[in-house]
Amino acid sequence: MDPLFLARIQFASTTIFHYLFVPMSIGLALTIAIMQTIYHRTGDEKYKKMTKFWGTMFLINFAVGVVTGILQEFQFGMNWSTYSRFVGDVFGPSLAIEGLLAFFMESTFIGLWVFGWDRLPKRVHLLSIWLVLFGTVLSAFWILTANSFMHHPVGFEYFEGRAQMNDFLALLTNPQLWVQFPHVLFSAFATGAFFVAGISAWKILKKQQLDMFKKSFQISIIIATVSTVVVLFVGHQQAVHLLTTQPMKMAAAEALWEDSADPAPFTVVAKINPYEKTTTNEIQIPYMLSVLSFNKFSGQVEGMNTIQKHYEEKYGPGNYIPPVRTVFWSFRTMVFAGTIMLLLGVYGWFVSRRNKLEQNPLFMKVMVYAIALPFIGNTVGWIMTEMGRQPWVVFGVMKTEDAVSPNVTAGQVLFSLISFSTLYAILAGVAVYLYVRTIKQGAFQEKTVEVDVDAVDPSGREDDYIWN
Repeated sequence: MDPLFLARIQFASTTIFHYLFVPMSIGLALTIAIMQTIYHRTGDEKYKKMTKFWGTMFLINFAVGVVTGILQEFQFGMNWSTYSRFVGDVFGPSLAIEGLLAFFMESTFIGLWVFGWDRLPKRVHLLSIWLVLFGTVLSAFWILTANSFMHHPVGFEYFEGRAQMNDFLALLTNPQLWVQFPHVLFSAFATGAFFVAGISAWKILKKQQLDMFKKSFQISIIIATVSTVVVLFVGHQQAVHLLTTQPMKMAAAEALWEDSADPAPFTVVAKINPYEKTTTNEIQIPYMLSVLSFNKFSGQVEGMNTIQKHYEEKYGPGNYIPPVRTVFWSFRTMVFAGTIMLLLGVYGWFVSRRNKLEQNPLFMKVMVYAIALPFIGNTVGWIMTEMGRQPWVVFGVMKTEDAVSPNVTAGQVLFSLISFSTLYAILAGVAVYLYVRTIKQGAFQEKTVEVDVDAVDPSGREDDYIWN
């Protein structure tokens, strides 16, 4: 019943649950905007139905995501007040811009898009969904501006025991931000696209509205494939950056206790004993770690024991090694999920171009389950990112143990943990119910009603009647 441990559990649970919805909102917004653009250019009603159907899924996801985000904010004031006071003068502008500009813009244009069908000019209505997408991207950017400061603090000075921003431009040009933001953004695009592709695959298996859902699959699988390729590329750039800013995280991701050989091999799997500080039974790929770290087939990576000595000299006595097994396996799970996504995306693109989706029922079934892959990749990616920074909450500046609220008891944290978890369980149930109901209903079908005007009005005044 340690307040710090419970606070960390609550932070992890609320953040992971909230982040199930954030990337899908961004990804669905892109997919919907592309579908509506095709409708605007072609006038094909099929694309309008697609846009409205996936728009309903987006609205469900957006609504639940907003509620989970509000709950997440409560815990900062309750459990992490010391941290909030320390970084508030740095985070304030970024979070204020996110709320007052990005989220407000996002919400405003969602309203215009939802209620503007057949009311707004088509170009204005199309612009509104693209501005929704722009708002979601802006929101992610400002949140990551704050998060990047936690990994690579820049643009601040100490003032009365707190971090005070003295260079806003430094926050915006933080190198950590510009390797992290594209990785998160294209991961979100892939998440939304795999969701659309998976649901479309299920509809194709059920032979429901085949023409519409085959087109949905074709559009989404292209977005998914391109996004996954970009994610893998910028993920590599992030690894190169980590070696200079957070070498301990990189060493933990490889379970390197001592300095590596030169050239350094990449460990695929291994048995890790963090108590004896040993890594055994490795299966390795020669040269690969040097390529990932230095973009060449040579180079030595420092081990955790060496970096620990450096950190003790710089920051004082303490244990600066993160949970190695967690970081090691979360990194490999993320890479494995991304690799499978790429293979499925390439094959799905090939099959859809040849119009043979119905002839590949096994692949369609796999795509339904593949909806989970980007969610798994996103989750373990954030676990690796945040756990690999430990014991720091702000790297090199503030430790996690010093960030927790000083007067909060274990019982209070446990109560809020149970309360939040219950609310999240209710929200999850509501979201699943709405998703399933919408998916089963499928796209709205406009019905044509034939009216015998003479039977209704023998006078034949058909201009008094309106029907579809």
